[in-house]
Amino acid sequence: MGRTAKTGAYLALLTAIISGVSVYVNSFGVKHSPDPFVYTTAKNLIVGATLAAPIVLPTALNELRRLSGRQWLALFSLGIVGGSVPFLLFFYGLQEATAPSAAFIHKTLFVWVAIMAVPFLKESLGRWQLLALAVLVVGQLVLVGRPASWDLGLAELLILIATMFWAVEAVAARRIMAGISARVAVLGRMGFGSLTMLGFLMVSGRMDTFTSMGGEQWGWIVLTSAFLTAFVLGYYGALKHAPAVLVASVLVLGSVITSVLHAIFSGRTYSPEQVAGFVLVLTAAALWVQVGRSPSLSGTPAAEVAHEGR
Repeated sequence: MGRTAKTGAYLALLTAIISGVSVYVNSFGVKHSPDPFVYTTAKNLIVGATLAAPIVLPTALNELRRLSGRQWLALFSLGIVGGSVPFLLFFYGLQEATAPSAAFIHKTLFVWVAIMAVPFLKESLGRWQLLALAVLVVGQLVLVGRPASWDLGLAELLILIATMFWAVEAVAARRIMAGISARVAVLGRMGFGSLTMLGFLMVSGRMDTFTSMGGEQWGWIVLTSAFLTAFVLGYYGALKHAPAVLVASVLVLGSVITSVLHAIFSGRTYSPEQVAGFVLVLTAAALWVQVGRSPSLSGTPAAEVAHEGR
């Protein structure tokens, strides 16, 4: 169990680095897109197609043939809960949101995962896990500023709902992957999710925008799709091996990496309070990686989770 959680912790750390770089690159790529929904759908379609390509391999085909109807339904649910609906809610909310709280809401994902993982995955939160969570919460509060500046309107509510969807995805994916590989789970998430989002483009009259994008726009989409492919494979690989709370918490480190890249390459400056927040997030991530490395502190493996749930 300790070796499995250790693998998951390091995968989560690698995924956080990928996420941090990806968000930085996406900040440029999205500026070249006429519509964020079109941009995201195009990226997800490319990732889905990329992941589907290795399905021609006999080992992958054999696994797909063995899937039960219930497992196919589970893969479809990942596409809805993780790969489509929350993206639509998140980007719509992001377009309308103006309050500082909007930027903070998505970063509370690890809190919702913790709340859900304890009863549904039987993950335990000992003193070290609680300490790491507390440091992470304080770090995020320091970064966002005073609560008096927060607001919760419709846009912020949509971002919160999207965040809750992604928390459900993390818990569901960990349970589902007790019986299937991470690669097939990612294919379900991105494949069914991208097809659902493509349907949204058709219904919302955005297909003309999708088909009229130029070479430069598609160049950015292909580049950012490569980062997204690496991210989802790393994310689901980490969830396969480590507790969901650990994975979600370590991934918060990605925001610090993005900020460092902005400081180095974009000349962005940060206040002493923000720097303190970054240090706290970094400390919390280090604590979580240490939790994953210690067999006595690691959570329940996915296979045991599935057994307990039956």
